Amino acid sequence: MIKLIYYFFSPLALLIAVNAFAQKNGNQTMADTIDMPGHLQIEKDYIARAKQNIEKYRKGNASIIILDKDGKPFKNFKVVINQTSQDFLFGNLCEEVFTKDISAEDSATFTKRFTDLFNFTEITAIKWSPYEPQQGKTKWQQLQHTLDWCEANHIAPKGHNLGWTHDAGTPQWLLKLPATEAMELYKARILNLVGGFKNQIKMWDVVNEPVNTIPLEKVLQDTINGHGKIDDGFRYNVKGITLNETLPWVENSFNLAKEADPKGDFILNEFYLISKPDVREKFYQLVKALQQRNAPVTGIGIQAHEPRDYWFSPVEIMQTFGKLNELHLPMHITEFIPQSSGKPITGGWRNGVWTEDAQAEFAEQFYTLAFAYPSVKSIHWWGLCDRWIWLKGGGLLDSALQPKPVYIRLMKLIKQDWMTKHITGKTSINGTFSFRVFFGNYEVVVTKQNGTKQAFTARLKENENNTWTLKL
Repeated sequence: MIKLIYYFFSPLALLIAVNAFAQKNGNQTMADTIDMPGHLQIEKDYIARAKQNIEKYRKGNASIIILDKDGKPFKNFKVVINQTSQDFLFGNLCEEVFTKDISAEDSATFTKRFTDLFNFTEITAIKWSPYEPQQGKTKWQQLQHTLDWCEANHIAPKGHNLGWTHDAGTPQWLLKLPATEAMELYKARILNLVGGFKNQIKMWDVVNEPVNTIPLEKVLQDTINGHGKIDDGFRYNVKGITLNETLPWVENSFNLAKEADPKGDFILNEFYLISKPDVREKFYQLVKALQQRNAPVTGIGIQAHEPRDYWFSPVEIMQTFGKLNELHLPMHITEFIPQSSGKPITGGWRNGVWTEDAQAEFAEQFYTLAFAYPSVKSIHWWGLCDRWIWLKGGGLLDSALQPKPVYIRLMKLIKQDWMTKHITGKTSINGTFSFRVFFGNYEVVVTKQNGTKQAFTARLKENENNTWTLKL
């Protein structure tokens, strides 16, 4: 993999921004050292360079060669090319469509709003507590129903998640069992889910939040949650937890997933990676240690919703991408959910409150920076509609399922700016027509000299020689 270094603005501006962020401590913020106009100019410079990188890294060259049945080229044939789907994964949560209080009309509207914009989803009902609320009584039928919806609507699913030491990842009944038995059931869970659904789910968050939560072995010593009282502070108290304590259960989880599906895509997912350099470093060291042990980690999940009111600066975002890119793994933006709640914006980069316009502006900036970075393979929003949203005002639709400004802004980016439509031209004397377009699936319509048309499908793939030969 090529190691990429990005300079998104002038050297002087870069130095000022990085130094200011390096000096931030306690109550000091970027606003204390750089005024807002300076921030806005830095953002403009970042976005301008990001757009250049999108052209460079998200598109590929292709050629169509049109021949007769004997292999002779046809010249001056009109060619029209339209992209029908994207390879990059743009996702959101889909399970809201299965809520009990949704009408048939709203369900249809939800599905249309979803599929108009997204091609990817994370299925959160796989978390252990909701998936198996009683020992041995799993909700596999509900999972299958969701997967059927995904297949019908051409949505790629990811399982979220297999291992997590939050109480949602460790059901109450598990904590009442001997630790050895509980660990055996954990192993069986991974093997059954990944192996049983391997033809439908290829991507999994194998372990969730391993740096910010305690190892599973520690959870099984919990004497509070297993007796009817929920106190998740125990799970997030990682003070004193060493890498060597975290490593074994994480490594074992990935090895089990690989055993169940040798061709699976297995992600390690974590929060605070953008906003807290110390957490980022711990996560980096954990992944390095897993790689040294040949654990089958195939991707990095960057949760992008903590702190929840925080406006990530482009400096922080690119520093995070640059650091994690050293691990030579694909990166996935997970759980992204800027809000429109009216709460104050925190982080010090931007002032003001989280309005619908602020939500839209931040989302467009973040998506552009992430899409421009070649190692990033997906961006996943954490909830579609404000009616059922986890974080107030975090949806792309309002409670009536109507598009908010952010939905409209993302629609323009994803389906207009980042999707190739209506490329036209004529074949040369060699029967060739060459072009440069976004990666994904295409419909090619060829108009012969007598006016008749013939349609073909093709896919433009990254890192491949994309020459399509069509014989008429």
